[in-house]
Amino acid sequence: MTRPLIIGLTGSIGMGKSTVAEMFERHGLPVFDADAEVRRMQGPEGELVPAIEAEFPGSTGPDGVKREALGVQVFGDPAALAQLEAIVHPAVAARRAEFLIEHGGAPIVVFDIPLLFEKGGQAQVDKVVVVSAPAKVQRARVLARPGMTPEKFAHILELQVPDAEKRARADFVIDTGVSHAETEAMVQQLIAQLLIER
Repeated sequence: MTRPLIIGLTGSIGMGKSTVAEMFERHGLPVFDADAEVRRMQGPEGELVPAIEAEFPGSTGPDGVKREALGVQVFGDPAALAQLEAIVHPAVAARRAEFLIEHGGAPIVVFDIPLLFEKGGQAQVDKVVVVSAPAKVQRARVLARPGMTPEKFAHILELQVPDAEKRARADFVIDTGVSHAETEAMVQQLIAQLLIER
């Protein structure tokens, strides 16, 4: 039996990746959301909570991981961040493998992975789709988020592969700087193309 074609969906902060992931899902493609999986595993009674508390005392509570408290302990500390990633990444990889087995009969599956290029995830997918929008659109979207500041935004961008480089390395680019309907039409067209190609 042939396995599904695996699409790696990625894009920098504020580019509309979650919106595009929802469009793929609406059009019948199973989508694995890495961020949502991490939130679940770090939430109330989440399986990663004990390990995170053991490594970073005081970073969890009855509602799971206290993101701000954990952030204080790992922010700007590469060694601490690496320790956290060593707890989180294998668990997410295991969930992704289960997802692939569960949807083994689907022609195409989508892995929604924010840091696909940053963490070398492109090696585990067949095609990369990058979601992109003009820089001014991205900036306006991000700065409209609660608690976001220009400084925080600049720091996040520093940690991410630049949008131009992501676009250059992509197999396909979905533009979200246009109307919702135009973006959705691009998604539909891409699905149709991939179904023919596979």
